[in-house]
Amino acid sequence: MYDTHELTRRLQKNNGSKIVMVVSDGLGGLPQEPGGKTELETAKTPNLDALVPRGNLGLSVPVLPGIAPGSGPGHLGLFGYDPLKYQIGRGVLEALGIDFELGPNDVAIRGNFCTLDAAGNISDRRAGRIASDIGAKLCEKLDKITIPGVEVFVRPVKEYRLVIVFRGAGLSGDIDDTDPQATGVPPLQAVARSAGSAKTAEICNAFLAKAREILKDDAPANFLTMRGIDTLPQIPTFEEVYGLRAGAIAVYPMYRGLARLVSMKVLDAGQTLDDQMARLEADWNNYDFFFIHWKYTDSTGEDGNFAAKVQRTEELDAAIPSIMALKPDVLIVTGDHSTPSKLMSHSWHPVPTLLSADTCRFDPPAKFGEASCRAGGLGQFEAKYLMLMALAHAGRLEKYGA
Repeated sequence: MYDTHELTRRLQKNNGSKIVMVVSDGLGGLPQEPGGKTELETAKTPNLDALVPRGNLGLSVPVLPGIAPGSGPGHLGLFGYDPLKYQIGRGVLEALGIDFELGPNDVAIRGNFCTLDAAGNISDRRAGRIASDIGAKLCEKLDKITIPGVEVFVRPVKEYRLVIVFRGAGLSGDIDDTDPQATGVPPLQAVARSAGSAKTAEICNAFLAKAREILKDDAPANFLTMRGIDTLPQIPTFEEVYGLRAGAIAVYPMYRGLARLVSMKVLDAGQTLDDQMARLEADWNNYDFFFIHWKYTDSTGEDGNFAAKVQRTEELDAAIPSIMALKPDVLIVTGDHSTPSKLMSHSWHPVPTLLSADTCRFDPPAKFGEASCRAGGLGQFEAKYLMLMALAHAGRLEKYGA
């Protein structure tokens, strides 16, 4: 298959135009009952709706039809990196997101503090979403673990999330997660998927055994699971493949890590949407492309809270005028995947997408939602092609061929 990055390297041009990509994490949803509305369709979104006749709607497929993606593959697709080619473990993204400098002999792991009941089964996969200061104190305990032959680093991320890094020769990340993705069952053992990863799996299990003893009296966070075990990959930079100076305005560490992975400049922006909008305005003249991440449409969907996801969608809508006041040449509003509150998890459903630019064959007025996106001018497309459309509408691609 032809590498589209080779094409964009050849065709890119700098005309001073600005592109803003707003990623509302887990944006897509489902109706609660037949004939009902999704969370996005239920939300009052006058500002997004006003953009529909100034652009095109469509549905993006993050990876492949029927595949429910993690946030890593979902975002890489939106950034134009084929998520089947660039498979990156969440541990790497979390480590980069907290500015941990990964080296060639490092294996990075995303950890989740969890709650075990008296029988040793998981009763809460996120330990009640403990406060970040509690998680940081637990990480201090775990950072004292020693394992022969490797250096061990344990760092807090946010709430119940942590990063574990093993540093040593001969390590590999080809290992299954220990999170069973269910409650009422025990955590899994780390199992190598290939012979070259057997040593690292043994190290993971040794660490978990020591962690279990250390955390046994720290309910609700009396154990942890491991996810996204991986090493740092080689990946071309955003500016190299698109000719864009890119700034990332994201609060959660993982999404900052995704931005750093493709060499976007991570811009600190406090904790609120108002903070993010202020940073966007302050840096408007310094970058060509802005990635803005909004987490809470995903977390409310995972909590199964339909009403809260509607509210979070409305909060995002209220920020749209601040972006439009800066007059971007292209504004994209989409998600990295769908997280229907009905399912309480990431799903395979295509994601509502809005692209607003003066160069669109404009869609008729409609409410921004799944039903209207099915009928929109963008159609249903693979997310990895969204950047090509953004570049085209921004006038940043030369003609291909004679």
